[in-house]
Amino acid sequence: MQTQIINLLKKYTKLKEVNLETPPSPELGDYTFPCFQLAKIEKKNPAEIAATLAKQIKPIKGIEKIRPAGPYLNFFINKNIQEELILSSILKPKKLKKSRKKVVIESPGPNTNKPLHLGHLRNMALGISIKNLQEAIGNKVIPVDIINDRGVHIAKSVLAYKLYGRNKKPDKKPDHFVGDFYVLFAKKAAEDPQLEDEAQKLVQKYEAKDRATLYIFKKMNAWAIQGFNQTYKRVGMKIQKAYLESQHYEKGKEIVINGLKRKIFVKNNEGSIVVNLEEFGEKVLLRADGTSIYITQDLYVAIKRHKDFHMHKMIYIVGSEQIYHFKVLFKILELLGYKYARNYLHLPYGMVYLPEGKMKSREGKIIDADSLLDQMHNLAKKEIQKRYKNLSKKEAEKRSEIIAQSAIKFFLLKYDSLKDFTFFPEKSLSFDGDTGPYIQYTYARASSILRKTRAFKPAYHFTEETEHQIINHLSRFQETIKEAAEKYRPHLIAHYSLDLAHLFNEFYHKYPVLTAEKIIKESRLALVKATQQVLKISLELLGIKPLEKM
Repeated sequence: MQTQIINLLKKYTKLKEVNLETPPSPELGDYTFPCFQLAKIEKKNPAEIAATLAKQIKPIKGIEKIRPAGPYLNFFINKNIQEELILSSILKPKKLKKSRKKVVIESPGPNTNKPLHLGHLRNMALGISIKNLQEAIGNKVIPVDIINDRGVHIAKSVLAYKLYGRNKKPDKKPDHFVGDFYVLFAKKAAEDPQLEDEAQKLVQKYEAKDRATLYIFKKMNAWAIQGFNQTYKRVGMKIQKAYLESQHYEKGKEIVINGLKRKIFVKNNEGSIVVNLEEFGEKVLLRADGTSIYITQDLYVAIKRHKDFHMHKMIYIVGSEQIYHFKVLFKILELLGYKYARNYLHLPYGMVYLPEGKMKSREGKIIDADSLLDQMHNLAKKEIQKRYKNLSKKEAEKRSEIIAQSAIKFFLLKYDSLKDFTFFPEKSLSFDGDTGPYIQYTYARASSILRKTRAFKPAYHFTEETEHQIINHLSRFQETIKEAAEKYRPHLIAHYSLDLAHLFNEFYHKYPVLTAEKIIKESRLALVKATQQVLKISLELLGIKPLEKM
């Protein structure tokens, strides 16, 4: 009803923006319009304006009466009609109006020297859900990736393979095979520090286009990317275009050298090309030996993406340790004259820890994404086999994977993206806590009720407080989606769905549905159906596949 009242006020006042408030007391109505907004425009007393509007505005369906109270115009809602409108809008949703806005989202941006880890899982969960939320408000989303496939970190795994790999081919998932050599390099370099210099020399040979060096880099990178794609597919990460650092760093160098000629950049005492930013200090853009760094290629990729897509918004989902990097990147783009950089946004996220502590990839202590997914799958399978002993092996495997991913994604998304937290595998799988499986269980419970009945004609006769609470919560779904999308905060959907699940389970335990008298039964079935649909959409927005049967 709030939207309808706002539209009504816009019609009668010609205001472009209307702000409604909630009255301090129910006796004063459900919504109130402070007429101070109009007083300045019409140069009249706000109380006089409220009285005039009360006479002029013809109430629409759902509005019982409109009354002035001093400078306020109060709207009283017919609760039965309001609840009918809320539920019918969910049961028979209108087709979404498509926006012409293009949004490009970069995620997860791996390095090709090691497999994806828990941090990448958080990145992908955010990327998938933010994509879904943007599409939910009508935007066209283009998911892209940046593959960091060159530089000294990549050179370390390549050098270890060159020295100790003996042309061996992967005998395991290929990104894990590559990662083993990164760990081996760290071990060998601890014994022989000169290997660090050798890795740097390998980068120089790479940038000098040494054929043998290019070949081994290309081979190992292909293995790593093959492994990444397998994990992407498993978690539902779809990429429209992947940008390889190796294909763009030279163009980045050209931009830096051109910026030097234009005197936007300067050379420092060591011979490196730098930019001096009052706000952020001195930033190296190209090393004295001519080799590039991350920001070198990021400059060109940022420009190329705009040429590729002409998007309205570019969102980088990258860890909070890179906040400075992106502030500098966007500032440099503006200095170079690319005004569209104002529409570039860095969405940072915090660290994820495990009970064992922080991950260290170079020491081989990394908790890789695949191992965690497998561990969660096995834990979910144990729980399913305990609860549902007659399931076929194929069905048990399917449900285990969906529940495992529900647990991981929901746990990763229920926190504000900037927050650091510890991921507890077994806790995340609880069917009773604030978890993905709990939402799935509630969705399956609602689906089970609906399977037990034939087609029904929805009724809207509600007398119980819990029923009114559920409908009131359902009424806030669209505004929650809008807020979560516009503020890039998927955790709002996670919290919303948890609150709805708690309310529905309270209703389920208190009131019969299928055995109630006809009008009560049809009303409660409408409530169950609306709740089921909203839980389904909520799960899908979070990148989770809903399960009608647990």
